[in-house]
Amino acid sequence: LEALGAQVVYGIVGLKTHAKMLLVTRREGARLRRYAHLSTGNYNPKTAGLYTDVGYLTTNTELTADIDMVFQQLSSLTQSRNPRQLLLAPFSLQSHFIRMMERVADAARAGLPARIVVKINALTDEPLIRGLIEAGQAGAKIDLIVRGACVLPPMVEGLTDNIRVRSVVGRMLEHTRVIYFRWGHEDHEEVVYLSSADWMNRNMTRRIEVAWPVRDPVLRQRVIDECLVPYLMDGCDAWEQLSDGHYRRVGTDGRSAQRALMARHRDKEPD
Repeated sequence: LEALGAQVVYGIVGLKTHAKMLLVTRREGARLRRYAHLSTGNYNPKTAGLYTDVGYLTTNTELTADIDMVFQQLSSLTQSRNPRQLLLAPFSLQSHFIRMMERVADAARAGLPARIVVKINALTDEPLIRGLIEAGQAGAKIDLIVRGACVLPPMVEGLTDNIRVRSVVGRMLEHTRVIYFRWGHEDHEEVVYLSSADWMNRNMTRRIEVAWPVRDPVLRQRVIDECLVPYLMDGCDAWEQLSDGHYRRVGTDGRSAQRALMARHRDKEPD
């Protein structure tokens, strides 16, 4: 990259930069406009064809300003303001998700709709696991789609009765990180986040990671319809985790979320 004229910055000592961000600042007439791309997966042509990842392109002024701030922080090591929309590890990401789980738990205690759905690669971070357990004990319905390691035992009587865990193993490597919270009846009491981070201690405390809300209602529903609902309904490639840590295959002749996803996007391709 340096041989081609790019300035390469290696980030903050002791913190691996795992966020996936791209920012273009373009002069348009008399003003500058920012275009940003955020991704749940790497900018890699091979994995782009093998992994299920989500890319998010935006000109939202608050979000692009946050991304610009992160780049300045990584390149200059200066202290910056708190982001307005972007959640940044190892600073605000973990604590924000814990607060969201507490909000869902409060809604469950009040008899309101209370729902959490998380799709990640691994779940091993203790504070986040405690937050999930407490929300489930309060009455929230929780579904976890965790491809790999998950140390939260689901369906344990009196502890995780309201938590279900499944892993989807199909043709492509599941790699999207999607987090859904619902804490009431109104539209503004629902939020979807996309993230570069798995829920592991190293991601929350020893890496530069990002998560961001999907504010546009059409895009938010698209993420729910493509990245969450089919995987909760998968009857072909899904494995359900039992309370003793073993996995049981849900089925082999049901609907495959990955095949449905490929068919959905293949139908959108031009002739």
